[in-house]
Amino acid sequence: MHRRDLLKTAMIAVPSLGRGQSRPASFAYVGCYTTEQRHGRGDGIHVYSIDGESGRLVEVQTIGDLVNPSFLITSRDRHCLYSVHGDGNHATSFRIEPSTGKLKLLNTAVTGGVNGVHQALSRNGDFMVVANYGSGSVAVLPVRPTGELADQIQIVALEGNPGPHRVEQTASHPHQIVFDPTGRFVLVPDKGLDRVFIFRFDERTGRLTPTGRGSVQTREGAGPRHLAFDPTLPRVWVLNELNSTAATYSWDSDEGVLKPLQILPTLPSDFTGANSGAEIAVGPQSRFVYCSNRGHDSIAAFAVNPRTGLLTPAGWTPAGGRVPRFIGLEPSGRFLYSANEQGDSVTAFRVHAASGALTAVGPPTPNKSAVTVAFTRGI
Repeated sequence: MHRRDLLKTAMIAVPSLGRGQSRPASFAYVGCYTTEQRHGRGDGIHVYSIDGESGRLVEVQTIGDLVNPSFLITSRDRHCLYSVHGDGNHATSFRIEPSTGKLKLLNTAVTGGVNGVHQALSRNGDFMVVANYGSGSVAVLPVRPTGELADQIQIVALEGNPGPHRVEQTASHPHQIVFDPTGRFVLVPDKGLDRVFIFRFDERTGRLTPTGRGSVQTREGAGPRHLAFDPTLPRVWVLNELNSTAATYSWDSDEGVLKPLQILPTLPSDFTGANSGAEIAVGPQSRFVYCSNRGHDSIAAFAVNPRTGLLTPAGWTPAGGRVPRFIGLEPSGRFLYSANEQGDSVTAFRVHAASGALTAVGPPTPNKSAVTVAFTRGI
Protein backbone atom coordinates (compact mmCIF):
# COMPACT_ATOMS: atom_id res chain seq x y z
CA MET A 1 0.00 0.00 0.00
CA HIS A 2 1.31 3.47 -0.91
CA ARG A 3 2.06 5.84 1.96
CA ARG A 4 -0.64 8.24 0.72
CA ASP A 5 -3.17 5.43 1.06
CA LEU A 6 -1.96 4.69 4.57
CA LEU A 7 -2.47 8.34 5.49
CA LYS A 8 -5.99 8.35 4.05
CA THR A 9 -6.83 5.16 5.92
CA ALA A 10 -5.58 6.66 9.18
CA MET A 11 -7.66 9.78 8.64
CA ILE A 12 -10.82 7.81 7.85
CA ALA A 13 -10.35 5.64 10.93
CA VAL A 14 -10.54 8.59 13.35
CA PRO A 15 -14.14 8.83 14.65
CA SER A 16 -15.87 12.16 14.99
CA LEU A 17 -16.24 13.44 18.54
CA GLY A 18 -19.67 13.11 20.03
CA ARG A 19 -21.13 14.75 23.09
CA GLY A 20 -19.20 13.75 26.19
CA GLN A 21 -16.24 12.38 24.23
CA SER A 22 -12.76 13.72 24.87
CA ARG A 23 -10.19 14.39 22.17
CA PRO A 24 -7.42 11.84 21.61
CA ALA A 25 -4.48 12.18 23.95
CA SER A 26 -1.28 13.87 22.83
CA PHE A 27 2.13 12.35 23.47
CA ALA A 28 5.63 13.75 23.79
CA TYR A 29 8.83 11.85 23.00
CA VAL A 30 12.02 13.16 24.59
CA GLY A 31 15.43 12.07 23.30
CA CYS A 32 18.65 12.68 25.19
CA TYR A 33 22.41 12.41 25.01
CA THR A 34 23.73 9.16 26.47
CA THR A 35 27.50 9.02 25.81
CA GLU A 36 30.51 10.36 27.65
CA GLN A 37 31.69 12.06 24.46
CA ARG A 38 28.48 14.14 24.54
CA HIS A 39 28.68 14.60 28.32
CA GLY A 40 25.45 12.67 28.33
CA ARG A 41 23.61 11.60 31.45
CA GLY A 42 20.50 10.32 29.69
CA ASP A 43 19.28 6.81 28.97
CA GLY A 44 17.35 6.84 25.68
CA ILE A 45 13.85 7.99 24.72
CA HIS A 46 11.20 8.87 27.31
CA VAL A 47 7.54 8.70 26.31
CA TYR A 48 5.07 11.03 28.04
CA SER A 49 1.35 11.63 27.80
CA ILE A 50 0.42 15.32 27.78
CA ASP A 51 -2.31 16.49 30.12
CA GLY A 52 -4.67 18.38 27.83
CA GLU A 53 -5.68 20.91 30.48
CA SER A 54 -2.39 21.72 32.20
CA GLY A 55 0.19 20.67 29.59
CA ARG A 56 2.08 18.68 32.20
CA LEU A 57 3.95 15.52 31.22
CA VAL A 58 3.24 12.07 32.66
CA GLU A 59 5.80 9.38 31.82
CA VAL A 60 4.48 6.14 30.32
CA GLN A 61 7.60 4.42 28.93
CA THR A 62 11.40 4.56 28.61
CA ILE A 63 13.24 3.03 25.65
CA GLY A 64 16.82 2.38 26.74
CA ASP A 65 19.90 0.91 25.07
CA LEU A 66 19.99 3.73 22.50
CA VAL A 67 23.01 5.86 21.64
CA ASN A 68 22.32 9.61 21.59
CA PRO A 69 18.78 9.76 20.12
CA SER A 70 19.45 13.41 19.34
CA PHE A 71 16.52 14.36 17.09
CA LEU A 72 13.07 12.80 16.84
CA ILE A 73 10.19 13.22 14.39
CA THR A 74 6.80 11.52 13.98
CA SER A 75 5.13 10.52 10.73
CA ARG A 76 2.08 12.36 9.40
CA ASP A 77 -0.08 9.26 9.79
CA ARG A 78 0.96 9.18 13.49
CA HIS A 79 2.02 5.54 13.21
CA CYS A 80 5.81 5.89 13.48
CA LEU A 81 8.61 7.77 15.21
CA TYR A 82 12.08 8.21 13.71
CA SER A 83 15.36 8.99 15.45
CA VAL A 84 18.82 9.99 14.29
CA HIS A 85 21.76 9.45 16.63
CA GLY A 86 24.46 11.89 17.64
CA ASP A 87 27.91 10.73 16.44
CA GLY A 88 26.32 7.69 14.79
CA ASN A 89 25.81 6.64 11.18
CA HIS A 90 22.29 5.25 11.42
CA ALA A 91 18.62 6.12 11.93
CA THR A 92 16.00 4.15 13.83
CA SER A 93 12.27 3.60 13.29
CA PHE A 94 9.65 2.80 15.92
CA ARG A 95 5.97 1.86 15.75
CA ILE A 96 3.67 4.04 17.89
CA GLU A 97 0.89 2.28 19.80
CA PRO A 98 -2.00 4.67 19.05
CA SER A 99 -3.90 4.58 22.34
CA THR A 100 -0.94 4.69 24.75
CA GLY A 101 1.80 6.36 22.68
CA LYS A 102 4.22 3.57 23.58
CA LEU A 103 7.00 2.66 21.15
CA LYS A 104 8.09 -0.63 19.61
CA LEU A 105 11.41 -0.87 17.74
CA LEU A 106 11.06 -1.58 14.02
CA ASN A 107 14.58 -1.36 12.56
CA THR A 108 17.71 0.68 11.94
CA ALA A 109 19.18 1.84 8.64
CA VAL A 110 22.45 3.38 7.48
CA THR A 111 22.48 7.12 6.77
CA GLY A 112 25.77 7.08 4.87
CA GLY A 113 27.23 9.85 7.01
CA VAL A 114 28.40 10.71 10.51
CA ASN A 115 26.43 12.43 13.28
CA GLY A 116 22.94 12.71 11.86
CA VAL A 117 21.42 15.74 13.56
CA HIS A 118 18.08 16.26 11.82
CA GLN A 119 15.66 14.43 9.54
CA ALA A 120 12.43 15.14 7.65
CA LEU A 121 9.82 13.08 5.82
CA SER A 122 8.55 13.75 2.30
CA ARG A 123 4.89 14.66 1.89
CA ASN A 124 3.96 11.19 0.67
CA GLY A 125 5.96 9.57 3.46
CA ASP A 126 8.00 7.46 1.04
CA PHE A 127 11.38 9.04 1.87
CA MET A 128 13.29 10.45 4.80
CA VAL A 129 16.09 12.97 4.29
CA VAL A 130 18.87 13.33 6.87
CA ALA A 131 21.45 16.04 7.61
CA ASN A 132 24.82 14.49 8.53
CA TYR A 133 26.61 17.17 10.56
CA GLY A 134 29.91 15.38 11.02
CA SER A 135 30.51 14.39 7.41
CA GLY A 136 29.01 17.49 5.74
CA SER A 137 26.40 15.65 3.69
CA VAL A 138 22.69 15.00 3.27
CA ALA A 139 21.19 11.57 2.65
CA VAL A 140 17.95 10.11 1.29
CA LEU A 141 16.50 6.96 2.88
CA PRO A 142 13.43 5.12 1.53
CA VAL A 143 10.58 4.47 3.97
CA ARG A 144 8.84 1.14 3.51
CA PRO A 145 5.01 0.87 3.70
CA THR A 146 5.47 -0.80 7.11
CA GLY A 147 7.25 2.31 8.41
CA GLU A 148 10.66 0.65 8.44
CA LEU A 149 13.65 2.48 6.97
CA ALA A 150 15.91 1.25 4.18
CA ASP A 151 19.58 2.20 3.85
CA GLN A 152 20.39 5.47 2.09
CA ILE A 153 20.07 5.60 -1.69
CA GLN A 154 21.72 9.00 -2.24
CA ILE A 155 24.43 11.02 -0.52
CA VAL A 156 25.06 14.65 -1.45
CA ALA A 157 28.22 16.34 -0.16
CA LEU A 158 27.90 20.05 0.70
CA GLU A 159 30.75 22.14 -0.66
CA GLY A 160 31.95 25.67 -0.04
CA ASN A 161 34.34 27.84 1.94
CA PRO A 162 34.22 27.48 5.73
CA GLY A 163 33.26 30.48 7.84
CA PRO A 164 35.70 32.41 10.07
CA HIS A 165 35.02 30.62 13.39
CA ARG A 166 38.15 28.54 14.06
CA VAL A 167 36.34 25.84 16.07
CA GLU A 168 32.75 25.66 14.80
CA GLN A 169 33.39 26.36 11.10
CA THR A 170 36.27 24.14 10.03
CA ALA A 171 34.14 22.34 7.41
CA SER A 172 30.58 21.82 6.22
CA HIS A 173 28.18 21.22 9.13
CA PRO A 174 24.55 20.92 7.98
CA HIS A 175 22.39 21.22 11.07
CA GLN A 176 18.88 20.78 9.73
CA ILE A 177 16.97 19.61 6.66
CA VAL A 178 13.48 20.94 5.87
CA PHE A 179 10.91 20.49 3.11
CA ASP A 180 9.22 23.62 1.84
CA PRO A 181 5.38 23.70 2.05
CA THR A 182 5.04 22.42 -1.53
CA GLY A 183 7.26 19.41 -0.85
CA ARG A 184 9.25 20.17 -4.03
CA PHE A 185 12.27 21.76 -2.36
CA VAL A 186 14.59 20.84 0.51
CA LEU A 187 16.47 23.53 2.47
CA VAL A 188 19.62 22.80 4.48
CA PRO A 189 21.16 25.41 6.80
CA ASP A 190 24.91 24.74 6.98
CA LYS A 191 26.50 26.17 10.12
CA GLY A 192 30.04 25.53 8.91
CA LEU A 193 29.78 27.17 5.49
CA ASP A 194 27.47 30.11 6.36
CA ARG A 195 25.04 28.98 3.69
CA VAL A 196 21.49 27.70 3.30
CA PHE A 197 21.54 25.08 0.54
CA ILE A 198 18.46 24.52 -1.62
CA PHE A 199 17.64 21.33 -3.52
CA ARG A 200 14.82 20.23 -5.77
CA PHE A 201 13.21 17.00 -4.56
CA ASP A 202 11.69 14.34 -6.80
CA GLU A 203 8.83 12.84 -4.80
CA ARG A 204 8.73 9.78 -7.06
CA THR A 205 12.40 8.77 -6.87
CA GLY A 206 13.53 10.64 -3.75
CA ARG A 207 16.40 12.23 -5.64
CA LEU A 208 17.86 15.59 -4.57
CA THR A 209 19.15 17.98 -7.25
CA PRO A 210 20.73 21.41 -6.56
CA THR A 211 18.69 24.35 -7.82
CA GLY A 212 20.17 26.82 -10.28
CA ARG A 213 21.50 29.08 -7.54
CA GLY A 214 22.15 26.19 -5.18
CA SER A 215 22.37 28.20 -1.96
CA VAL A 216 22.16 31.60 -0.30
CA GLN A 217 25.08 33.13 1.61
CA THR A 218 24.37 34.31 5.16
CA ARG A 219 26.24 36.95 7.12
CA GLU A 220 29.86 35.85 7.64
CA GLY A 221 30.24 33.94 10.89
CA ALA A 222 26.47 33.72 11.43
CA GLY A 223 26.38 29.93 11.49
CA PRO A 224 22.83 29.20 10.24
CA ARG A 225 21.44 26.36 12.31
CA HIS A 226 17.64 25.93 11.99
CA LEU A 227 14.84 27.49 9.95
CA ALA A 228 11.06 27.59 9.76
CA PHE A 229 8.53 28.49 7.07
CA ASP A 230 5.63 30.85 7.54
CA PRO A 231 2.62 28.61 6.74
CA THR A 232 0.76 31.39 4.90
CA LEU A 233 3.28 33.94 3.61
CA PRO A 234 6.24 33.21 1.31
CA ARG A 235 8.68 33.80 4.16
CA VAL A 236 11.41 31.78 5.87
CA TRP A 237 12.94 32.57 9.26
CA VAL A 238 16.50 31.36 9.92
CA LEU A 239 18.06 31.13 13.38
CA ASN A 240 21.81 31.73 13.26
CA GLU A 241 23.65 29.86 16.00
CA LEU A 242 27.02 31.60 16.18
CA ASN A 243 26.01 35.27 16.16
CA SER A 244 22.63 34.78 17.91
CA THR A 245 20.47 36.38 15.23
CA ALA A 246 17.16 35.64 13.51
CA ALA A 247 16.93 36.44 9.79
CA THR A 248 13.84 36.81 7.63
CA TYR A 249 13.93 35.79 3.95
CA SER A 250 11.43 35.91 1.13
CA TRP A 251 10.79 32.54 -0.53
CA ASP A 252 10.16 31.97 -4.21
CA SER A 253 8.39 28.60 -4.32
CA ASP A 254 8.52 28.46 -8.12
CA GLU A 255 12.29 28.79 -8.50
CA GLY A 256 13.43 27.81 -4.99
CA VAL A 257 15.16 31.10 -4.17
CA LEU A 258 15.72 32.85 -0.82
CA LYS A 259 16.27 36.62 -0.55
CA PRO A 260 17.26 38.31 2.73
CA LEU A 261 14.89 40.91 4.16
CA GLN A 262 15.83 41.45 7.81
CA ILE A 263 18.16 40.32 10.60
CA LEU A 264 17.65 40.85 14.36
CA PRO A 265 19.47 39.79 17.54
CA THR A 266 17.84 37.06 19.61
CA LEU A 267 19.27 38.57 22.81
CA PRO A 268 18.23 41.57 24.88
CA SER A 269 20.48 44.60 24.46
CA ASP A 270 21.78 44.46 28.04
CA PHE A 271 23.10 40.87 27.83
CA THR A 272 26.86 40.71 27.22
CA GLY A 273 27.64 37.06 28.00
CA ALA A 274 28.40 34.15 25.70
CA ASN A 275 25.43 32.69 23.84
CA SER A 276 24.47 30.48 20.91
CA GLY A 277 21.10 30.10 19.21
CA ALA A 278 19.58 26.63 19.15
CA GLU A 279 16.00 26.16 17.96
CA ILE A 280 13.22 28.09 16.22
CA ALA A 281 9.47 27.44 16.48
CA VAL A 282 6.42 29.11 14.95
CA GLY A 283 3.45 29.82 17.22
CA PRO A 284 -0.27 29.36 16.50
CA GLN A 285 -1.57 31.19 13.40
CA SER A 286 2.10 32.15 12.80
CA ARG A 287 1.60 35.30 14.88
CA PHE A 288 4.82 34.75 16.84
CA VAL A 289 8.21 33.16 16.28
CA TYR A 290 10.22 31.73 19.18
CA CYS A 291 14.00 31.18 19.37
CA SER A 292 15.96 29.52 22.16
CA ASN A 293 19.16 31.02 23.56
CA ARG A 294 21.86 28.84 25.14
CA GLY A 295 23.85 31.04 27.52
CA HIS A 296 21.13 33.57 28.20
CA ASP A 297 19.03 30.41 28.73
CA SER A 298 15.87 32.02 27.47
CA ILE A 299 13.21 31.82 24.81
CA ALA A 300 13.00 34.94 22.67
CA ALA A 301 9.60 35.84 21.24
CA PHE A 302 9.12 37.85 18.05
CA ALA A 303 5.81 39.24 16.79
CA VAL A 304 5.21 38.57 13.08
CA ASN A 305 3.89 41.32 10.83
CA PRO A 306 0.97 39.54 9.10
CA ARG A 307 1.50 41.47 5.87
CA THR A 308 5.30 41.39 5.49
CA GLY A 309 6.42 38.51 7.73
CA LEU A 310 9.02 40.78 9.33
CA LEU A 311 9.76 40.33 13.04
CA THR A 312 9.56 42.64 16.05
CA PRO A 313 11.06 41.61 19.43
CA ALA A 314 8.30 40.77 21.92
CA GLY A 315 10.26 39.73 25.03
CA TRP A 316 12.29 36.96 26.63
CA THR A 317 11.18 34.15 28.95
CA PRO A 318 13.56 32.10 31.13
CA ALA A 319 13.74 28.57 29.72
CA GLY A 320 13.44 26.97 33.14
CA GLY A 321 16.79 25.20 32.81
CA ARG A 322 20.30 25.54 31.42
CA VAL A 323 21.07 25.25 27.69
CA PRO A 324 17.64 24.95 26.01
CA ARG A 325 18.72 22.97 22.93
CA PHE A 326 15.19 22.38 21.65
CA ILE A 327 11.84 24.16 21.78
CA GLY A 328 8.61 23.03 20.11
CA LEU A 329 4.82 23.23 20.26
CA GLU A 330 2.55 20.24 20.82
CA PRO A 331 -0.23 19.54 18.27
CA SER A 332 -2.87 21.90 19.69
CA GLY A 333 -0.42 24.83 19.78
CA ARG A 334 -1.47 25.69 23.32
CA PHE A 335 1.74 24.53 24.97
CA LEU A 336 5.43 24.95 24.14
CA TYR A 337 8.16 22.72 25.55
CA SER A 338 11.84 23.43 26.14
CA ALA A 339 14.37 20.59 26.36
CA ASN A 340 17.08 21.92 28.66
CA GLU A 341 20.20 19.87 27.95
CA GLN A 342 22.34 20.99 30.90
CA GLY A 343 19.33 21.58 33.12
CA ASP A 344 18.35 17.90 32.81
CA SER A 345 14.72 18.87 32.36
CA VAL A 346 11.82 19.68 30.06
CA THR A 347 9.84 22.84 30.81
CA ALA A 348 6.21 23.22 29.73
CA PHE A 349 4.84 26.68 28.90
CA ARG A 350 1.31 27.81 28.20
CA VAL A 351 1.21 29.92 25.04
CA HIS A 352 -0.91 33.07 25.25
CA ALA A 353 -2.18 33.44 21.71
CA ALA A 354 -2.91 37.17 21.82
CA SER A 355 0.37 38.40 23.31
CA GLY A 356 2.73 35.54 22.50
CA ALA A 357 3.74 35.41 26.16
CA LEU A 358 4.85 32.11 27.69
CA THR A 359 3.89 31.05 31.21
CA ALA A 360 5.63 28.08 32.83
CA VAL A 361 3.27 25.27 33.82
CA GLY A 362 4.46 23.90 37.15
CA PRO A 363 8.06 22.83 37.79
CA PRO A 364 10.15 21.37 34.93
CA THR A 365 9.92 17.62 34.33
CA PRO A 366 13.23 15.89 35.19
CA ASN A 367 14.85 14.29 32.13
CA LYS A 368 18.62 13.98 31.99
CA SER A 369 20.43 15.52 29.01
CA ALA A 370 17.16 16.24 27.19
CA VAL A 371 17.92 17.52 23.66
CA THR A 372 14.83 16.91 21.49
CA VAL A 373 11.06 16.52 21.74
CA ALA A 374 8.63 15.14 19.15
CA PHE A 375 4.84 15.18 19.42
CA THR A 376 1.84 13.29 18.13
CA ARG A 377 -1.84 12.83 18.87
CA GLY A 378 -3.31 9.49 19.74
CA ILE A 379 -5.54 7.75 17.18
